[in-house]
Amino acid sequence: MKILIISKRLIYVKVFIALKNQFWYFKFSIKSSMFINQTALINKKESWDNHYFLLSLESHEIARESKPGQFLMVRITNSPYPLLRRPFSIHAKDKRNIEILFQDSGIGTSLLSKKRQGEKLEILGPLGKGFHIEDKSKKENISLIGGGRGIAPLYFLALELIKKNLNIKVFYGGKSSKDLPVAPKFKKDNITTLCSTEDGSKGFKGLITELFEKELEKNIPSFIYACGPQDMLKKISEISITHHIPAELSLESIMGCGFGACWGCVKKIKRGKQTGWYKICEEGPVFPAKDIVWD
Repeated sequence: MKILIISKRLIYVKVFIALKNQFWYFKFSIKSSMFINQTALINKKESWDNHYFLLSLESHEIARESKPGQFLMVRITNSPYPLLRRPFSIHAKDKRNIEILFQDSGIGTSLLSKKRQGEKLEILGPLGKGFHIEDKSKKENISLIGGGRGIAPLYFLALELIKKNLNIKVFYGGKSSKDLPVAPKFKKDNITTLCSTEDGSKGFKGLITELFEKELEKNIPSFIYACGPQDMLKKISEISITHHIPAELSLESIMGCGFGACWGCVKKIKRGKQTGWYKICEEGPVFPAKDIVWD
């Protein structure tokens, strides 16, 4: 298979497939903003209990363009297996570097966790449509809700909301205290953070959605941002609709390409009176909670 990228703004992909000495030709367009493919130096690595990992990647071009909620596609290895890149939310950035936070949860992430400072990775980004924060005012109280590794894009988002002098509160949940590795980072930045664990090893004992519902008895936020497991997001969506709180949810998905060519990451979404299948990588990964159709 051969993929040819012609334009950075409007991409035409030509795919040639050889099968039994026959060649099939397809052509389709992908709507996309500019993204960059480059080799980035790993200039910092952190780990927690050999379970969660943070890599800082030097790429001032991607850092300059990145917005909260966007993601990278990372080539894990130059060998044929695993073949596909893996998607990772952008956890933080500065003028020259971007960070990814991930959990060792499979073949790809296990290999990535073994990368060392000084090695290089091929990355593609920034990709997708992130959180909408442009219209937020100083009067708003905003809740950020993250489950496990779903906290990854919310730290970047929290820092950007702080710059706008917004009142934010973070709800951070996991199965145990080991699933809350970056809770100290939020507290270091003086961000109010409420934690929950299913086993009671840290904070409230129970699901993060249960803790959030208890807090709603005291205060109703004006907006919700969330990222995490599908069951958690579905519950947050139900809560937002019940309490009439607008919300944006960042969906997780297995992705083949990351920019809309393969149709491997679709989700049923409502647009007005119409419901259809939309690509998470291109139309998302962030969607209004009210538009997501849960199966």
